[in-house]
Amino acid sequence: MKGRKIAGVAAIAILSALVALFVYTRFLDEPVIDREEGAEGEVPAHFTNVFTVPQEGLVDFSEVAENIVHTVVHVKTKTIKDNYYQNPIMEFFYGEQYSRPREVRGYGSGVIVSSDGYIITNNHVIEGADEVDVTLNDNRTFHATVIGRDPSTDIALLKIDSKELPYVRYGDSDQLKLGQWVIAIGNPFNLTSTVTAGIVSAKGRSLGLLDSQYRIESFIQTDAALNVGNSGGALVNTSGQLVGITTAIISPSGTYAGNSFAIPVNIVKKVVEDLREYGEVQRAIIGVNITDVTSELAETTNIDEIKGVYVTDIVPGGAADEAGMKSGDVILKFDGKNTDTAAELQEQVSKKRPGDQVQVVVLRNKRRLDYDMVLRNIAGGLDVVTVGEDGGIIFGVRLEPLTLAERSEYRITNGMRVTRVQDGRFEDLGIREGYVIFEVNGKDVNSYEDIKEATKDGTELKSLKGLQSNGTYFSYQFRQ
Repeated sequence: MKGRKIAGVAAIAILSALVALFVYTRFLDEPVIDREEGAEGEVPAHFTNVFTVPQEGLVDFSEVAENIVHTVVHVKTKTIKDNYYQNPIMEFFYGEQYSRPREVRGYGSGVIVSSDGYIITNNHVIEGADEVDVTLNDNRTFHATVIGRDPSTDIALLKIDSKELPYVRYGDSDQLKLGQWVIAIGNPFNLTSTVTAGIVSAKGRSLGLLDSQYRIESFIQTDAALNVGNSGGALVNTSGQLVGITTAIISPSGTYAGNSFAIPVNIVKKVVEDLREYGEVQRAIIGVNITDVTSELAETTNIDEIKGVYVTDIVPGGAADEAGMKSGDVILKFDGKNTDTAAELQEQVSKKRPGDQVQVVVLRNKRRLDYDMVLRNIAGGLDVVTVGEDGGIIFGVRLEPLTLAERSEYRITNGMRVTRVQDGRFEDLGIREGYVIFEVNGKDVNSYEDIKEATKDGTELKSLKGLQSNGTYFSYQFRQ
């Protein structure tokens, strides 16, 4: 009797083992169960469709971070403000004349892009600075020269006197995909060499952050943590290639709140090449006013699909006008790339220079049309714009030609817009950024060379005519 019981138990054990083996082999390829503790000890289960990731497959940014951190620098600026601060106590003892200029310090980040010391940062980091210094990751500090600035993209190019520096290589921001891992490196709150990571949350974001009339905003949005001081830092992919320059956050508190934005490197690379070669960004212009296609616009204009960029107006004499485009056209492709939003179109145009020929695909009255177009500069010409040996500064201001649309708007045939003001004769006269100068010493001006010629290389100023930012005219006559 006892032997039969033992045999029965053994049979049950063997049968149980066979059942367990069958279940194991039967469900080997089924999803595993991921469990988490409930509020009161229960163990709710939910299915996932992946197996546990082996240890060696975990995402590891350490090698990339260790290499790239040496290519990111700390940018420090000093600005002397002309407005004097008041000290009532000192003025009581020494009179109202006691005052001194106010020194303002700023900081940000930068990225080394060549072994001989070229560094990219944001324009807003160094704009208006009287001195710019750069501290490398090895704590060496250099005075930096501003090679050029582009407010339209918020990019500035610096140069330090050093050799054999570590530098980051360019990637391709057009190849970025949503959900792809990216790494941000910068100096938030003056904390040097800070590394954060996140994913690409969106592409082609236009935020309305830049003030420039020709602003180009097509930001990469990520959830990598950025804060004050990260501006001008590196956004790299997991291969360690530069895919963006970190620029902005949107936050009710002024600090990181889950969204951060970077300028795509394909825009940055072209701007940097222009600043190095010409000292000025070569802005290509189509000659159109545009807006996104929305459901409301599609309904009122009888457009079948809500995609593309709607042309609201054509600038007479511009590239689009010469090619045969018309108001009401919807731009679907530019140079072979889809343009579903105005930001995407602006990004593609920003990679081109005046004189480049491109093909544009438009939708007109439900028909697709192809146009070959030769892009123009902001003055309506085909030539590149140079700034001259003295950096394009005359009487303390930098100027750029008016576009054809602006000339039509102001009802003038020529003129130059003031884009930068520093110490000099024009600042003393009250000339500000945004002013238009169309006549100097009785001569019409359309270019920097025209002004140099009219003023004998900036040595003679007899008269000046132009427009203020509010559209009112001004005129100066000077005694000789």
